[in-house]
Amino acid sequence: MRALRRAWIAWVVFCFICVHLCSCVANSSAAEPGPWATYRGNSARAGNTDGKVGPVVPRVHWAQKSRDHFIAAPVPYGDRLFVSGLGFINISTFYSLDLSPKGGGSVAWKKSAPYLKLPTVSSPGVADGKLVFGDGMHQTDGATLYCLSAGKGAPLWQLPVPGTLVHLEGSPTIVGGRVYLGAGAAGVLCVSLDRVTLDGKAMTTAAVAKVVEAKWAGLRKKYEEALKKKDPFAVPPTDDDLPRAAPEVVWQQGKGKWHVDAPVAVVGERVLAASAFLDKEKEGERALFCLDAKTGKQLWKSPLAINPWGGPAVSGNTVVVTGSTIGYDPKSVKGARGVVTAFDLTTGAKKWSKEVAGGVPSCVALTKDSALATATDGRVRAYDLKNGRLRWFYNAGAPFFAPVAVAGDTAYAGDLKGVVHAINVRTGTKRWALDLGTDPAVMAPGMIYAGPVLHGGKLYVATCNLVGEFVNRPTAVVCIGEK
Repeated sequence: MRALRRAWIAWVVFCFICVHLCSCVANSSAAEPGPWATYRGNSARAGNTDGKVGPVVPRVHWAQKSRDHFIAAPVPYGDRLFVSGLGFINISTFYSLDLSPKGGGSVAWKKSAPYLKLPTVSSPGVADGKLVFGDGMHQTDGATLYCLSAGKGAPLWQLPVPGTLVHLEGSPTIVGGRVYLGAGAAGVLCVSLDRVTLDGKAMTTAAVAKVVEAKWAGLRKKYEEALKKKDPFAVPPTDDDLPRAAPEVVWQQGKGKWHVDAPVAVVGERVLAASAFLDKEKEGERALFCLDAKTGKQLWKSPLAINPWGGPAVSGNTVVVTGSTIGYDPKSVKGARGVVTAFDLTTGAKKWSKEVAGGVPSCVALTKDSALATATDGRVRAYDLKNGRLRWFYNAGAPFFAPVAVAGDTAYAGDLKGVVHAINVRTGTKRWALDLGTDPAVMAPGMIYAGPVLHGGKLYVATCNLVGEFVNRPTAVVCIGEK
């Protein structure tokens, strides 16, 4: 009897271990990128990763004025806010702003030319203390992918991606030690985050960091010695003088066939990439592709009706992709059309599709049961995630290019008049609106191209004035908190 009981107990323990192991395997195969390691913080594109709702009664805590134009969404990470800006003749500057209580949004460090070669309109992905972002935009050919240390901005590696209509506009996704991103006409790239080559030698980024630090110390010492000797030709070193490691390219898919400007999404073992067709250049294929994350092998493809500039958002087994007949051009807003379409993650089968009386250039933000879409007709719409039924719409009275940020029962949207709207997610009614152009702490009218983001209960918004009625007027990066 005792032997039978011991055998029964052993069997129960064995079954428990098996179930636990299966659960671990399932969870590992469905790994999600960490907070802010992908566009808008997570695969749902919520613009929020900590679940903390923004201000109930808003007040501008600080505003950093600038002559740069902020097209990409800011990315909060710890006590830093990373944002890229375009300056005179499209010279790019990448900023790390201090979010600490005493920092007030001041510049902790920044990178610009000659290190950054082309305009940067990409929000970075952040993982393991590393920043990854690309440069290039539609007017340029060829691009570079950069990896910096998040703390001090020290260069770790860079990957040149040559070619006509190649640009790295979409934010990368970092997961499992790999970086996934769209590269325009270069299709989709997968590169290693930590395995690099320097001067023909395989190394890790940790080893490269030591080499870079030592090289920088040597350059600074040489410069300071030249100053002591009053050398009139003494030139301070720049990041462009440092060693340039290159990451291992794991795979590339769709080169010369697709045109992927939108951020990709990585869910478990799948990579979702939305490709456009460029009518003028006759380039690309208008479709949503699902690829194997390990090999890049195509798993399925679903055609798209309109170009998908915002890229996919994912919740559970549902992928939602937006489309717009126009890109990010305020002069083309009139007459623009859009679409919001849901697909099955496993098979690529269409679940539902809804036409929109306005372009939808940005991605949707997903809650547990709704897809929140902004459009150039000035409306925010909430669609039932299961069947696409319109639940409500909110009329802001000004066009939207940027996606919403959402936490709890509130969504936050920024329009092309520089007004930030807080909307009740359940009903679509207005909670509050804040005009950055007239607020005494900002007084800088500008368009909001990139979605607001939430972090620690505060809302961060950046503006641009590349075109429009406030062209070349000062812009701002703004922190909105509780009054």
